[in-house]
Amino acid sequence: MKPKKHIVVIGGGFAGLNFAKQLFNNSYYEVTLIDKNNYNYFTPLLYQVATSFLEPTSISYPFRKIFRNKGIYFRMAALEKVDTIEKKLFLSDGETLCYDILVFAAGTRTNFFRNETVCKNALSLKGIDDALYMRNELIRVLEKASLEKDIHERRKLLTIVIAGGGPTGVELAGMLAEMRQYMLKKDYPELDESEVAIHIIDGLPVLLAPMSEKTHHAAYNALSKLGVHIKLNVQVTSFENDLVSLSDGTTIEAKTMIWAAGVVAKTFDGIPADRLGRGNRMITDEFNRVKGYDDVFAIGDIGIQFTDEIYPAGHPQLAQPAIQQGASLAKNLLRMARGKPQRAFKYFDRGDMAIIGKNMAVADLFKHKLHLSGILGLLSWLFIHLISLVNYNNMIKTFYNWIVAYLTNDQVLRMIFHTDNREADQNSKT
Repeated sequence: MKPKKHIVVIGGGFAGLNFAKQLFNNSYYEVTLIDKNNYNYFTPLLYQVATSFLEPTSISYPFRKIFRNKGIYFRMAALEKVDTIEKKLFLSDGETLCYDILVFAAGTRTNFFRNETVCKNALSLKGIDDALYMRNELIRVLEKASLEKDIHERRKLLTIVIAGGGPTGVELAGMLAEMRQYMLKKDYPELDESEVAIHIIDGLPVLLAPMSEKTHHAAYNALSKLGVHIKLNVQVTSFENDLVSLSDGTTIEAKTMIWAAGVVAKTFDGIPADRLGRGNRMITDEFNRVKGYDDVFAIGDIGIQFTDEIYPAGHPQLAQPAIQQGASLAKNLLRMARGKPQRAFKYFDRGDMAIIGKNMAVADLFKHKLHLSGILGLLSWLFIHLISLVNYNNMIKTFYNWIVAYLTNDQVLRMIFHTDNREADQNSKT
C-alpha cells in the first residue's frame, strides 16, 4: 500500500473547513489544518457578536472537536513563509512542516486602502477578537456618554459612522439603529434617543451594490425608516481627532467609525507577486491550482479564477463560492488518487441576502431571479444562516438568542469583559 501524501491546509474558514470535511477518514491523504485560532467561526454573524446580540460561542466551534475521530490533524499557528522548492512551511511557533500538497484557504484581511488615519483609529470586523473589541468599545462609549455633561461632547460620543454599504455595513447600521430604538431608554435613561446619530457612507451610488435593483431600494428605504443617515457617491478620506472627513469636502464629528469598506487577500512570503491577481488573490486554473505550481492550490477568497465563463473577472468573495471550492478541490484530489480525471470548478449561485433590523431582510435567490423582502426575506435569511452554522450546538444557541431578542427587543449580553486587567496584574501594582 502506498504511503499517504500529506496535505496541509492554511486556514479553517468556509473553504478550508469544507475541504477538510470532504477528506474525513479518507484512505489516500493525511491532512493537517493550520489556523492561528483554535476554532472555526461563522463570519456573516460577526456583527451580531459586535452588537451584543450573540455570544461568541454561538457562532464558533473548536477545530479539535470538529475533527475528533475524523483523521484530520490540527495545528494552532500562523504561516510565516513557504518554501515551494523544498516543500516546507515555516510557522509562527518556530517549527517547520513539510507537505506534499499545499492548500491556501487563509481568506482576507481588512483593506484600508493605505489610509493611515482610518487604519489607526477606526474599528474593523474580521474576526471574533475584532467583534469583542468592537462590542466593548460601543458599550464603553455609551457609558461615557451617560456621564458626559457637555452636549457637544456627548453628541460626538453618540455618533457612529459606518464606512461601507455592503452586507456588513448595512446589517451593522440596522442593528445599531434598533438598539437605539429599543434598548437605549431601558439601559441608559440619562440619554436621549434623538442624540444618537448613525451614518452609513459608501462610494457607490447604491447600497448592497452586487444585489438587485429591488434590493438597493429596499435596503435604502429600510435604513431610512430606522433613522440611519445615508450618504452615497462619497468616500471617507480620513478619520482623526474625532472628525470623519469625506471626499465631498464635508465632515462628521464622531468618536466612533467602523470600517467595512473592503478586503484584500492575505499574502505569504514565498509566493511571488506575479502569481497574484486583483486584490492580491492567487491566480488559479479551473481546478484551483495556483499559477506556476503543480502541488499548490488556493480556494475561497484568497484565490481568483478566470476560467468560469459566467464569472470572467473571478468569483465573488462570499461564503458560498468558498464552500463550493473547498468541496470541489477535495473531491478532485480524491479523483486524482483513484486515477480518475478532475472536474473543472463551476460556481452555482444560490443567491445573496442581508438583514436590516428585526422585521426586514432582503434576498436575491437563484442568480437574482427571485427577490424576497419583508417577512419572507427574513424567514429565508434566518433559515439559511441557521443551517450554515457548523453544528447543532451553534444552531440551538443562535436560534434561542434570536427568539429572545425578537420577543423582548432586548438582550443580556451587553457586558464589557476586560482582558488587560487580570487580578494578578492589579495585585502586582499594589
